[in-house]
Amino acid sequence: MIGGSGFYDFLTEPREIEVETPYGDPSAAVAVGEVAGTGVAFLPRHGRRHEFPPHRVNYRANLWALRSVGVRRVFAPCAVGSLRPALGPGALVVPDQLVDRTGGRTQSYMEEGAAHVPFADPYCPSLRRVLTAVAPDIVDGGTMVVVEGPRFSTRAESQWYAQMGWSLVNMTGHPEAVLARELALCYASIALVTDRDAGVDEGEAVSQERVFAEFARNVDRLRGLLGAAVAGLPHQAESDCACASVWDGVRLPFELP
Repeated sequence: MIGGSGFYDFLTEPREIEVETPYGDPSAAVAVGEVAGTGVAFLPRHGRRHEFPPHRVNYRANLWALRSVGVRRVFAPCAVGSLRPALGPGALVVPDQLVDRTGGRTQSYMEEGAAHVPFADPYCPSLRRVLTAVAPDIVDGGTMVVVEGPRFSTRAESQWYAQMGWSLVNMTGHPEAVLARELALCYASIALVTDRDAGVDEGEAVSQERVFAEFARNVDRLRGLLGAAVAGLPHQAESDCACASVWDGVRLPFELP
């Protein structure tokens, strides 16, 4: 589980593991415990005190640390702005597509050789099915455009994203998703709409206060849904996704942890 600080009490009797990676320190120690009788590791994306803004998160270290402690499937809750009038604050969406509009982030473990990961469908279909089944009001599908941040979008940018047919705007979903794929991890996001982005409603403007307040109002609900998702996970052998075998037949320039 990769998420915000409101998820620390998500785990039963957690213990913290300090993990060293070849890519530097992760955002925090990895907390390991149980949810619904299943072993779960939790890592706060932005650090314990939200000290890392989205463009400064060490995404490579975070995913590497999780795989190093045994994680093979990742749920990644996140806050998003809505680009669709029908998706108001409090809506939950399990996106099925991603558009990268970031710049300057290191987005691969590949530093030599030729190894190209398939990424046409960026989210694990097995985990997406689990997430969409936990509540009837969860929206199945939508494109999440990931921007560099930490600033919010201009009205013109927001209107452009909406005209492109995209549903959500976010600052952390990339390179997190592609790094998970490169590490042969199953990965899916559940996005909580905290605001209507700047260009959706005339006169509306996004503020950090509004985003944080909406997330806080919904964090207990989100924890409950994620607990149900963990309880509903199939055994790995029953998963029909190809995430774990994405590198079959390909020689990697590094060893998977």
